[in-house]
Amino acid sequence: MRRMAEEVQPRTEQSSWIPNWLPSWCPTSPTQLKDAEEKMLKTVRRPYSRQHIRISNSNYLWTIAFSTHLHPNSTSLLLPRSQPRTPLVLLHGFGGGVGLWAQNLDALSSCGPVYALDLLGFGRSSRPQFSTDPEGAEEEFVAALEEWREKVGLEEMVLLGHNLGGYLSAAYTLKYPNRVRHLLLVEPWGFPARPENPNHYSIPVWIRAIGAIMSPFNPLAGLRLAGPLGPKLVQTIRSDFKQKYSSVFDDNTVSDYIYHLNAQTPSGETAFRNMTIPYGWAKKPMLERIDGVRADIPISFIYGSRSNIDSNSGYAVKKTRPDVEIIVIRGAGHYVFADQPEDFNQTVLRILTWTEGKGTDGKTKH
Repeated sequence: MRRMAEEVQPRTEQSSWIPNWLPSWCPTSPTQLKDAEEKMLKTVRRPYSRQHIRISNSNYLWTIAFSTHLHPNSTSLLLPRSQPRTPLVLLHGFGGGVGLWAQNLDALSSCGPVYALDLLGFGRSSRPQFSTDPEGAEEEFVAALEEWREKVGLEEMVLLGHNLGGYLSAAYTLKYPNRVRHLLLVEPWGFPARPENPNHYSIPVWIRAIGAIMSPFNPLAGLRLAGPLGPKLVQTIRSDFKQKYSSVFDDNTVSDYIYHLNAQTPSGETAFRNMTIPYGWAKKPMLERIDGVRADIPISFIYGSRSNIDSNSGYAVKKTRPDVEIIVIRGAGHYVFADQPEDFNQTVLRILTWTEGKGTDGKTKH
């Protein structure tokens, strides 16, 4: 049976430039986001628990967990003592949430524990005001994940992050290497440095012009300013998501979920903006730091063959760490896990099996 979550009343911390009338202008609310997420997760057949995991500063991270139980005297989600496999923790990308893993959760939890959480400032997690300093914002994301790990009671985990979640997974692994058994980076954002000439030929003039105008604002400000037209705007601009999930939904379930994820009060979105320079490059590129990941922690990159993010970053890491694994899934774009869910699921399960076959000292178990 699915356990009812501990409901936490979201705080409404407005960014100073957002007029007070904007929330009522947007046809969204935390309750509508909750309903949209539940529709996404109706396709999941395996039982799971749902809970807001409280961390410091009155913040909380919305979490769904498979093959776990609630300790009778605690609000923490704990692993059964007999569970053999290292838990898999899923971190979504920019503007995402736990519901986007709908086509993966059953398969990935078929042979061990899986946790999916909404990053701090996104989805149904709390939306605090982040530091305006890029290093400070990154640290707040990473600290929240570490507090979450402690509250849930995980000794170590296989950490899988997509897009921004990949960047934060790598940052977490750099700071807390003893807690990561394997690092899986799925189409990670923020790895290469911006080219020396940022106005290079691949960025059309009109995009550079719009970027200059919108630079003081959050990336998704236009979605909120669209007001009642917002849901239709998502359906039009991201019509590809309907195709990605066409095997499980034949309506606007996915676009509605994406709208409600991103029409809420901006928080993690603002932090992301402060961590970037035009046009979407990281202020602190991960390629300049990832060689600091401890040598005994395996790293795997997963890319889609049709993605607009090339796999050069993965191969750059492999030059200094030949043991790095790079997998390219045919027919998939940036949202590999949604474009080709079966291939993605099998790839991750294979990596998990390999990881369990290795001892904590990196030697193969016999």
